[in-house]
Amino acid sequence: MKDKKRAMGRGLGAILNSESKISINAATDEGADKLVGNIVEVAIEDIYPNATQPRTYFDEKALEDLAASIRSLGVIQPVTLRKDEGRFEIISGERRYRASKIAGLKTIPAYIRLVNDQELLEMALVENIQREDLDAIEIALTYQRLLEEIGLTQENLSQRIGKERSTITNSLRLLKLSPDIQNAIRSSEISAGHGRAILSLDSEELQNTLFAQIIKDKLSVRQAEAVAAAMKKGGEKPVAAKKELSNYHRKIQKKLSDMLDIKVEIKTSPSGKKGKLVLDFKNEEELEFILSHIK
Repeated sequence: MKDKKRAMGRGLGAILNSESKISINAATDEGADKLVGNIVEVAIEDIYPNATQPRTYFDEKALEDLAASIRSLGVIQPVTLRKDEGRFEIISGERRYRASKIAGLKTIPAYIRLVNDQELLEMALVENIQREDLDAIEIALTYQRLLEEIGLTQENLSQRIGKERSTITNSLRLLKLSPDIQNAIRSSEISAGHGRAILSLDSEELQNTLFAQIIKDKLSVRQAEAVAAAMKKGGEKPVAAKKELSNYHRKIQKKLSDMLDIKVEIKTSPSGKKGKLVLDFKNEEELEFILSHIK
């Protein structure tokens, strides 16, 4: 299993040194193409809020909760900063910036915007999506940046990268998951399919309940979907997932069913080492037929 606290952005680009960040101020500067589209670690003391930030009130309790999450998991989604000589102005992510300060972080992962870098950034992001080593959350974050920072519509983005619009929509929905669940997807503890099953539940409480059950019982995506459907009908109480048979047990089940010409069901324990054999019969004649084969 990958490290849960995987460094954000190493899949999207190399972390550049401070000298490069100081010398590069515009998209026309040498080396700008290596900076645009990647994630860098920026010292919090070098960052300042945008004076025109529309949000003026930040709930202290919510900031403390986010700070606790950041201490545990790190910053899941980088902030976006505008380069201002040797300092950086916040474009988006002031709440994450404030919570990171509370958490005691010295640096924060960030996307850096430069003067006249619009076209360069779009090219970098579109190229980035084509890579094979990105996890589902990194892909969703890249889609989000193309929509929000470049101003593409989902239809434009679909045409630009050759992906169905529904694929983009489903990917973006993963960013609605809690940081814990997003991080589990990033570390391959669960899959994006599991994430979509969790998202089918409306409340965060139910989502966390299903997430915990997926981890505890090692549910497949199909099992998670079945449990989610049952939870929507029956409330938040965890629902037992039907154990999927191994290929070995499926073969035995079919062989017995063909031999006896009746319905045969094998039920196994979670470990697969123990189980039950259920033989269906319609009348006493069928039962005697089964017994004759056993004898």
